[in-house]
Amino acid sequence: MDMLQLERSTTKKVTLRLIPFLFLCFTISILDRVNIGFAALQMNQDLGFSNAVFGFGAGIFFLGYFLLEVPGSAIMTKIGPRKWISRIMVTWAIIAIFMAFVKTPMQFYTARFLLGVAEASFYPCMVFYLSGFYQTKHHAKAIAGFMIAIPGANALGSPLSTFLLGINWLGFEGWQWLFILEAIPAVILGIICFFYLDDKIEDVKWLNKDEKKWLIDITTKEKLEKQEVKHYTFLQALKDRDVLILSAGYFCWMVGYYGIVMFLPTISKGLTEKTSLSMQSMGWVLGLMYVCAMVTMILVSNHSDKKNERRWHVAGCLTTSAIAMIVSSYIANTSIVLSFVFLTIALCGAFGAYAPFWAIPPSFLTGAAAGGAIALINSIGNLGGFFGPYIVGYIKDLTGSFNASMIFLGISMIVASCIVVFLVKQSGKALHVNVEKGLKKSS
Repeated sequence: MDMLQLERSTTKKVTLRLIPFLFLCFTISILDRVNIGFAALQMNQDLGFSNAVFGFGAGIFFLGYFLLEVPGSAIMTKIGPRKWISRIMVTWAIIAIFMAFVKTPMQFYTARFLLGVAEASFYPCMVFYLSGFYQTKHHAKAIAGFMIAIPGANALGSPLSTFLLGINWLGFEGWQWLFILEAIPAVILGIICFFYLDDKIEDVKWLNKDEKKWLIDITTKEKLEKQEVKHYTFLQALKDRDVLILSAGYFCWMVGYYGIVMFLPTISKGLTEKTSLSMQSMGWVLGLMYVCAMVTMILVSNHSDKKNERRWHVAGCLTTSAIAMIVSSYIANTSIVLSFVFLTIALCGAFGAYAPFWAIPPSFLTGAAAGGAIALINSIGNLGGFFGPYIVGYIKDLTGSFNASMIFLGISMIVASCIVVFLVKQSGKALHVNVEKGLKKSS
């Protein structure tokens, strides 16, 4: 078997072994994170929560996430991804079930905060884990392979959640069953994860001897080349200029992203009240919108890998999303159909940027440094998940309309695209020069 065939067979086996399972785990994670948007359609009225209370509770998840993200990733690099992913999934499932029993705003805030604490470092752990099993040139496609779980969870969760809102068993309301039933799969997958995943290539039994040797050799070679550029420890990576600026860009992006995603069911309900669509029909419409976002993620990631370009793919997606978001809110009174079309474009842009963005950190960092950098970027960025929903809810209560909120979210995403373009343009030049110097020196 020649090297090209060996590369193809090994990459195919890795993909078939890891991506479907991690996709499933991440799907349940996202479902338990964002189902609060659908629960709000009943919960807010039952418990007397205002848009501001809901926005604060939806967003406080990310404060807990922020506080434990980097420490959690540090623990992960010590004990291994397999045990850490398993622990995260079982813990968050238990807390997600507790969400069904909140009665007061303080209980709501506490449960959402603890859910963020429990889930902290799950995503960077997944990115770090996959980066150890793939060549750099396949990173964007590999990341997209499990990250389509983000729109996928929403595509599945939209009709499922609206269906669950309609049940009333054993004296519990639909929104309570929504939290309980959508958390149970996380417990099951968390236990399976402990036995299914391997911490490193050397541990796997599902590759033959030649495939394992090739994968170890190629990933080791790439790690050595990256170390010629930036040979950082975990803590040093947290102080790197490029890492910090990426964190700022991701923060602005997540302000816009979570601001729209958490309130999308509420916005859509307001639009559908002007038509004859039922709540269940609205769920299917939202599901279709997220399917479009899934397709966009795949297309953008493949094109990004083909062109070996990241920054303009990210910026193009975010700018498109920002413009579509603003247009959608201002044509809602003119055309409901067009408003939904532009909301779909906004979602596609917001999701399409994911894979090329997260292919950037592993391109210049490796090992524990990559794990720390990914964790810091994700934790700081996800603070935007606190500010976005809270500000949207506050402005909506203040103005009675989502228009001003959409302008704010759009501007935030445009700022994010500018930051990413500026950062990667500079670091990309420096990276190229340093790699060339490093390779010449090593030869």
